[in-house]
Parts: sequence; structure tokens; C-alpha cells
Amino acid sequence: MIDAVLRAFATHERINQYLIQNLTDEAWDAKTPDGKGRTVRATAAHMHSVRLMWLKAIRGDAKLPAALDKESCTRAEAREAFAQSYRALDEVLRSALPDNKVKGFSPDAVSFFAYLVSHESHHRGQITSLARRLGHPLPKSVEFGMWEWGSRSREVRAGSG
Repeated sequence: MIDAVLRAFATHERINQYLIQNLTDEAWDAKTPDGKGRTVRATAAHMHSVRLMWLKAIRGDAKLPAALDKESCTRAEAREAFAQSYRALDEVLRSALPDNKVKGFSPDAVSFFAYLVSHESHHRGQITSLARRLGHPLPKSVEFGMWEWGSRSREVRAGSG
């Protein structure tokens, strides 16, 4: 079961990467329609910041991946930051899942995994919706591709994610 959770987390990360990779620069750089709320860029930066918050709370060390600037980070910087924070969280889950305990998170490690996936999936939906409203929708193949866990899982196992 532990391996299955870790594989699912790796697939989840690959879907995050797939989304960022397939956004246009115009969507990434655009202001929100009403000038309020998070931009696509800021939403991605927020996702990474929440990862960093949990890493700091759980590990308490200063060896955290760098934060993203919500006003200026590039898609390439976001993809690299996500990759780094994913690897750190993967280590947390690997050490926490055998006892099913994560320091500072209740009730357990499996719930922490579910929290991470739920939080980031919510924001993937926001990003997809905002890109569409900004006039830069993702291609339908990408929208559907984010739901192809079997394909994304194989990519991870093949080492491309």
C-alpha cells in the first residue's frame, strides 16, 4: 500500500508538471479579468508555498527549496521548484507512511497525502478555469490528459516526470 500511495503522489506531481508545461506564456503572464485574486502564476506560487509551509513544519530544517515570486516567476522556475518540493515531500511520505504519522498533521500520513492532492487539484482546476476566462484555454487534449492517470503514471515510472 505504501508503494501505491507513493506512485499516486508521483503521478499527481507529473500532472502538475504537465499542466504548467502546457500553459501558454500569455496565460501565465495575464492579469485576472477584474484585477482581483490570484493570477495563474500566483496560484502556482501559492501551491509551492503551501508545500514549503508543510515541509518547514514537519522537518523544521533550513534546507527548503526556494520560494517562488508570485509576481515574476517563470513557468520553468515553477516546474523546477515543484520538482524540488515534490522530492522533499516524497521523502516525508516515505518516512511517515510506515507508521502512518506525520509530525504536526492529524489524523495520519495517508490523510496528509490526500490533503496535498486535494489542495493542489483544487488549484489545478482554478488555473484551468482562469486560463480559459483569460482567452488562453488549454487544448482539450491537455484538459483530458490531466485525467489520464494511467498515462501520467507510466511517464513517471519511465523517468520523465
